[in-house]
Amino acid sequence: MGHANGDSLTEYPNEVVELINNQRYFGRMHDPVSAAYLKGPCGDAMEFYLVIDRGKITEIKYYTEGCHATRACAAMVAKLAEAKTIKEALLISAGEVIAQLKGLPADHLHCSILSVSTLYRAIADYLLKR
Repeated sequence: MGHANGDSLTEYPNEVVELINNQRYFGRMHDPVSAAYLKGPCGDAMEFYLVIDRGKITEIKYYTEGCHATRACAAMVAKLAEAKTIKEALLISAGEVIAQLKGLPADHLHCSILSVSTLYRAIADYLLKR
């Protein structure tokens, strides 16, 4: 897993670099309400952790050792999902992540799918536990 040093941040716009470097959503959670792990076809793995209260995502974290694009997509998904209801979070699409991350390299568009899919799996984990 992981090739974070394999691509350069110079190919990304400043807003994306700031998102990649922002630690707000990055890390593992010790006691989440739900969690998910997926490994993408590129080899990058992603984890999402959610705290959900009264049907709303009140806290969200992701963890990956993947490339910069994987991290940027995960951070954007976390940013978009925070404070959303479950139904609202399920409307987040890979296309929306790509649109928000202006400048995501074409050969890394699959990272948006991995990020959204991992979020969906964490939400499914929550729904199946209820």
